[in-house]
Amino acid sequence: MFHLEAVDTLVIGSGPGGYAAALRSAQLGMKTAVVERGKVGGVCTHVGCIPSKALIAESHRFQLHSERSSDIGTASFEGAQSFKQAVVNKQAGGVQFLLKTAGVAILQGEASFMDEHTVAIRSEGTEQQISFKNVVLATGSRPIELEALPYGGRIFSSTEALSLSKLPASLVVIGGGYIGVELGQMYAKFGTNVTILEGGGGVLPEFEADLVAPVIRQLNNDGVTIITDAKAVKAQEDADGLTLYYMKGSEQHLVRAEYALVTVGRRPNTDGKLGLERIGLQAGARGLIETDEQCRTKVPHVYAIGDIRTGPALAHKATYEAKVAAEAIAGRPSIIDYKAMPLVVFSGPELASVGLTETESKEKGYSVIAGKSAFGINGRALALKETDGFVKIVADQTSGMIWGAQIVGVEASTLISELALAIEMGATVEDLAMTIHPHPTLGEVIMEAAENAVRKMIMGKKN
Repeated sequence: MFHLEAVDTLVIGSGPGGYAAALRSAQLGMKTAVVERGKVGGVCTHVGCIPSKALIAESHRFQLHSERSSDIGTASFEGAQSFKQAVVNKQAGGVQFLLKTAGVAILQGEASFMDEHTVAIRSEGTEQQISFKNVVLATGSRPIELEALPYGGRIFSSTEALSLSKLPASLVVIGGGYIGVELGQMYAKFGTNVTILEGGGGVLPEFEADLVAPVIRQLNNDGVTIITDAKAVKAQEDADGLTLYYMKGSEQHLVRAEYALVTVGRRPNTDGKLGLERIGLQAGARGLIETDEQCRTKVPHVYAIGDIRTGPALAHKATYEAKVAAEAIAGRPSIIDYKAMPLVVFSGPELASVGLTETESKEKGYSVIAGKSAFGINGRALALKETDGFVKIVADQTSGMIWGAQIVGVEASTLISELALAIEMGATVEDLAMTIHPHPTLGEVIMEAAENAVRKMIMGKKN
């Protein structure tokens, strides 16, 4: 174990929030250490963002190869798992390299507060105490477990779903949010018979219906069965699989599958052995810790970031908050501003949103215009055979200032960054329309959506 007595900044957790906080703290000249009870890189690197996107990419390649040739070679599920693990290992190694290069001490073990300026780090029967001036809590979250469907046997969470050694013949997914849709569609593309049970009226409820429609079409094309307004109540396992019972209205139904994947959300890691009560901190009813705009808790030298504070459980949110917290510790005037926080679903086609939607803007009483352009007329999309979807830009009807944007289509996860920057910089639709986009590229769909918004503004002024 790495032995230290005291540091300026101690970070608990080495996920995307934790390691970003540690790196920025070290860059700002503070003696820094990060504590990790599991693997450096956290959930995102090992059992979240990175492995899921690697498998999703492999499922697309598998589907493409299957359509073109019966010889798919390493594009099998087993090959995909090997590829995924290689990606994970490289990413995890990269995180460790960055931390060590920056001079951050990596302490392996579980941290528990002794008092407001001391933690004990326990690992394999050993214990080390370390004192700190400031501490950043970046302990992340874990999958929520349903009382009616406890994990074990043929029922598992997203963590286990990413490491199956054998492709399941059938899978029922409980929860139609982004994790359920991403993993359900990934397995469907590999050939699994997938059923998604969603308790609400539709999958991906965070997005407007017109954006979700192309994703639902593709899910149907991939053979996914979607059952909405369905509440899972119990499961019975046997040698061949399980029978999952669900209520739809007042009627009970059942679905058979080899396995069940539960994706109904995540729970903040603020309980257990962390010992927040010893420093006068208490998590709220949902396990979240209240902070100010610099991620500072009610204990002035204790900061909380990522999944354990309010807002969506997103890796890039945690990274953003990490930088704010580290700079606040260094005495800089950094504060949180979520005006341009992208939300992305790596479905097929991809979904992405940033800022306000058209519905949200109107609910706030704003006079808005929405410029829209489809991928179906874009030369690059046609060449890629990825023509489903569109870009929508929401802007002020008078000034043209961009308030939000939504994309459904190929590379939406990448394209949304241009629109996030536009919102962050206070750009107008005319600014985007007059920005020269290379041809032929997918980015031209953004330019054309902005041009359509400008056209609406001009017509509105004439009238």
